[in-house]
Amino acid sequence: MVSVSHRAVSPNNTLQNNYIILIDKIDILNIMFSDKVVIVTGASSGIGAETAVEFSKLGANVVITGRNKSKLDSVTKLCEESSPKKLKPVLVIADMNIENDIESVMKTTIDNFGKLDVLVNNAGVLEAGTIETTSLEQYDRVMNTNVRGPYYLTMLATPHLIKSKGNIVNVSSVTGMRSFPNVLAYCMSKSALDQFTRCVALELALKGVRVNAVNPGVITTGLHKKGGMNDEQYEEFLKKCAETHAIGRAGNASEVSAVIAFLASDAASNITGATLPVDGGRHAMCPR
Repeated sequence: MVSVSHRAVSPNNTLQNNYIILIDKIDILNIMFSDKVVIVTGASSGIGAETAVEFSKLGANVVITGRNKSKLDSVTKLCEESSPKKLKPVLVIADMNIENDIESVMKTTIDNFGKLDVLVNNAGVLEAGTIETTSLEQYDRVMNTNVRGPYYLTMLATPHLIKSKGNIVNVSSVTGMRSFPNVLAYCMSKSALDQFTRCVALELALKGVRVNAVNPGVITTGLHKKGGMNDEQYEEFLKKCAETHAIGRAGNASEVSAVIAFLASDAASNITGATLPVDGGRHAMCPR
């Protein structure tokens, strides 16, 4: 959570007063999610796991999904320990490639809580490859998980979010904003997710539902190794981040989860349709 110091201001200074109000909103995030219901997909590791723990810290009832029960059990324990009221997350084993699994996520949430306030579409896969080397199987796997899955879950969640005046945060990537070689299908999928974010934001704005995305740069999770890098390649890749990221390093998952929580909170009540880089300045760097 963001930590800030308060200053005394003149009651006649509207700008400063508004700033202090925003600071107060950020400071009370821990009560803003009390009694709220949050779905986090792909919560078994990385950004998803950190996001589930973040919302638990802030008092939410969390539904976590993923394919690896053992890892989800570990995240469940962390969430319960972090929750002020020791709320235990609802765990759903689900593959975002499978329609029945996606339907189960929504049904389980409503059966347990009767509502939904926040949907975090985080589940995603990365496949390395170019137009010459990426097979249709790889393409379908990436697009189904990174685009079709969020599309269908959002479709199912929308009626419930309209009722609760809730919101959606999609986890995209800097690759949706900039072009990178050797991750063609992944770049395409994240660019599609960004456009999905903007379009759905416009469609649901007058119904009281906000839709935003975060666009991380390189984050130290297992994603790139799952995408085909070995240990040596990954270490070299992280060293290169000192040059490719303006702040001189890769990010960590907690730096992304904090922004997700902010976008989902009332402190971001005037933000919708945003694709927000959380990338250490990577999107602004020239190609090297």
